Formats: sequence, structure tokens, C-alpha cells
Amino acid sequence: MTDKEMVRVFGRIGCLSFGGPAAQIALMQKELVDDRPLLSQSDFLKALSFCMVLPGPEAMQLATYAGWKLNGIRGGLLAGGLFVLPGACIIAILAAAYATFGDLSLVQAAFLGIKAAVIVIVVQAILRLLTKALGRFEHRIIAAFAFLALFLFNLPFPFIIIIAAVYGAMTYSGVIMPAQRPPWKHAVTPMILGGAIWAAPLMLAWVTGSVFLLAVGLFFSKLAVVTFGGAYAVLAYMTQSLVSDFGWLTTAEMIDALGLAETTPGPLILVTEFTAIIAGLHIGGWGLALLAGVMALWVTFVPCFIWIFAGAPLIDWLDSAPRLRAALIAITAAVVGVIANLSVWFALHVWFADLTPAAEPFSTLIPVWASFDISAAALTLLAIMLLMWRKIPLLPTLALMAAFGMILSIWA
Repeated sequence: MTDKEMVRVFGRIGCLSFGGPAAQIALMQKELVDDRPLLSQSDFLKALSFCMVLPGPEAMQLATYAGWKLNGIRGGLLAGGLFVLPGACIIAILAAAYATFGDLSLVQAAFLGIKAAVIVIVVQAILRLLTKALGRFEHRIIAAFAFLALFLFNLPFPFIIIIAAVYGAMTYSGVIMPAQRPPWKHAVTPMILGGAIWAAPLMLAWVTGSVFLLAVGLFFSKLAVVTFGGAYAVLAYMTQSLVSDFGWLTTAEMIDALGLAETTPGPLILVTEFTAIIAGLHIGGWGLALLAGVMALWVTFVPCFIWIFAGAPLIDWLDSAPRLRAALIAITAAVVGVIANLSVWFALHVWFADLTPAAEPFSTLIPVWASFDISAAALTLLAIMLLMWRKIPLLPTLALMAAFGMILSIWA
């Protein structure tokens, strides 16, 4: 696959990757497996299972793996970079506009229309995955367990994955000839070189005596290695640290940051860039703000490339090792439940302004019916008509939904 083709395909994915990991995985399923047979369904699901057990944004790592599979490290860098860059540029523009004007209500109204369309896109993807990833009854049980464990009890994501993997490995039966394991240097070299590249700006900040930039780099580096299960798993910790411990942002600014990050393309963890820019602006003006944003982006996403380039050559070997393969298949089934939970979480936050915790022992969020957003519901129905009834292509649909979102906001 040529670089030009890579830019066209993965640039499109990066620009359309609204709605968080569930929608982004759905989009890649459509673009890379269904519409363009660049990856087999088997390779896609194996890679998805692998990315789910890594720290960091799983959708970005899945894009990086797809690029690596198609064109080696060069392809992985292109695919992963193009997945992040459109959202990173929009976040930087929104941060500047937010700092200058404060009120971005019209922008958020446009993105409400896009988010309504994303709900429908995710539902379509889940319906496809139900038949492709859950062929056996026990796999459907695993998916249901994962969904209920997360939705009702908010159990830790790594715990869900470990339980699924152990179950798959313990219940394996049959014989699969193991493939030859790649040399360990395939994993060691990217770890050493990638680690040095990851640490380079931190060392530069330390040498130049930039205490703030070093603090930004160290904090978001720590987040990068503990973010299992996506950005949602660490949002509370990040909010507490940035608002209470460091005092870089106010609570209102953090809420606005999360709201804007959820509406832009790319992984939600791009919120780190937004918060770093606002913090840098408070402390040292626009110059420091831009450097802080770049630092946050660097230490958040460089590790993603390291994990993939070190681990991707081992995926086929892991898949052919009998019990490990059974464990990965069980993880794939659990991932369907995880995606379903994320989609319900996303839909509830689009349709309702307020959610309240359920009574013990449940940890789910219950919608406050008085906060039901009629505009969001109407936009979702419109998205169903455009995507499922009229079958209008994705890009025109998103443009139409953004326009209708703004029209409804002005009319209301």
C-alpha cells in the first residue's frame, strides 16, 4: 500500500473518528474490513483484543497496528499519527477559542448533531460484531458478563479482561500447532529506542530548568502507562490532580475540557492536550501554553507506538499458541460487551443532561428524566433516517447532522 493511499484511508478515519472508542472501532471495522478489505476480520479482532489489554487509547493503537500490518513501522507511524493529528489540531484551536471567548455553545451544538449520528454508527457496528465475533453461545455469555459487570457494577476493566482470558485458557480443548516465536529483538529494540524518544522532551525540560513543562511531562507520562480501559478509567484521577493537587485548572474549566474533548475526532485522552494548553496559558502565556500542549501530546501518544511496534510481531505467535489463542478469543468476546457498555454510556450522556448514581449494590448511572434533551433525541431519529433508511454516506451525514444541530440550537 502506497503512502498516498495510507494518507487517504487513515486520514479519513482520523477526521471522522468522533464519539470515543466504541464509535472509532466501529468506523475502522467499516473502513478497513467491510468497505476496503485491507484487514481480514480475524486479523482485526485479534488486534482489537491485543490493544484492549494495553495501556492507552485502544482505538489509536488499533489504527497503528493496522498501518503496521499494511506497511511496517512506516505505515504504523502514518496510521497512528493521522488518527491523532486531526483531533489534536481541532483541540488546539478550540482551546485558543475557549481561552479567548469562553462561550463555544454554537460549536457544541454542531457536535451534538454529530454525536447523535455516532450513536447510530455504533449500534450498526455492534450488530455486525454480534455475528462475527460471537459465533459460539459461550462467547455471547462472556460478552453479556462483561457488559453487565461494567454497566451495573463498574468493575475494573483489567479485572474483566483477566477473568475472560483465564476462562478462555482454562476451558480450551483441542490441538493447535504453535508457530515459531519471533526473535525477542523484535520487541526489545522498539522498547529501547521508543523509550529514549519518549524521554527526550522530559530530559530537555529538565536540562533547561522548565519546572512546569517537566511536571506536565511527568504527570501525563504516568497517565499514559496506567490508562487501562481507555480514558474514562482515569478521568476522575486526572480531574482531582489537575484541579486540587496542582491547581492548574478550575473545576469549571475541567468540565468544559471534557465536554469539548468528547465532541472532537480522535481519542478522548486528547483532553490532556487541552488541559495542558489552558494550564500553560494561566502560568506563562501563549508560548508556554503551546509547549505544554505539545509535551502532553508527546508523552501521551509516543508510548502507544512503542507498545504496538514491540508487541505486534508477537500477535500471530500468541494467536497460534493454543491456550493463549483461546484466551484472546475470550477477550475478543468480552470486548464486544465493553463496546456495548461504552455505547450505552455515550448515548445516555447525549440524551440526558443529568445522571444520578443508582442505589447500592449497583454502580450504574440512572438518567434524570427531567433532564431529557428533546433536541438530542430528535437528532438521533434524524440520524437513523439518514444512515439506516436513506443510507446516505457517512461524511455527508455528519455534515448534515452538524448543520441541523446548529439550526436547532439557534431555533431553540
